[in-house]
Amino acid sequence: MNPVLLIHLNQIHEDGLHLEGEVPSEILDLEDPLYRPTGPIQYSLDLGISGHSFFATGSLSLDFTLECVVCLRDFQRRLRLDEFAMQLDLTGPETVDLTPYVREDILLALPTHPHCDWDGKSVCPGAAAILSKTEQESRGSSVAPSGSAAWDALNKLNIQPDP
Repeated sequence: MNPVLLIHLNQIHEDGLHLEGEVPSEILDLEDPLYRPTGPIQYSLDLGISGHSFFATGSLSLDFTLECVVCLRDFQRRLRLDEFAMQLDLTGPETVDLTPYVREDILLALPTHPHCDWDGKSVCPGAAAILSKTEQESRGSSVAPSGSAAWDALNKLNIQPDP
């Protein structure tokens, strides 16, 4: 991975340094069809040096096209990380590459099972179909559906506890 957010430590003043900008989303190296970035990563970072440590705090955001794990429909979502933070002990080089830290935080923030109805405004067609089927099954019986003939066989067993 090529360094994209390469910071030269001499750029950072005593009172710190504020950076805003964009970097290409290709740094994420995503090959999963569930997650497709649709634009650059935007960042707003405050950088500083304290003793022998470098730190960065701020926010990251980017837009994604995600695939719903229930209905397989594509939907758009903006991922925003308002609490990006990292710290690194300074051990020699005059530069710090923030690229792997930005990448890691974004990948960890991605939903493991994206659902198209998370915004509360849309209805997932797959979830609605599953809910409808469950409602139909529960109306057909006053007892919750067993879901399997195996339960019927187990219910017929007459097991007596040991005295």
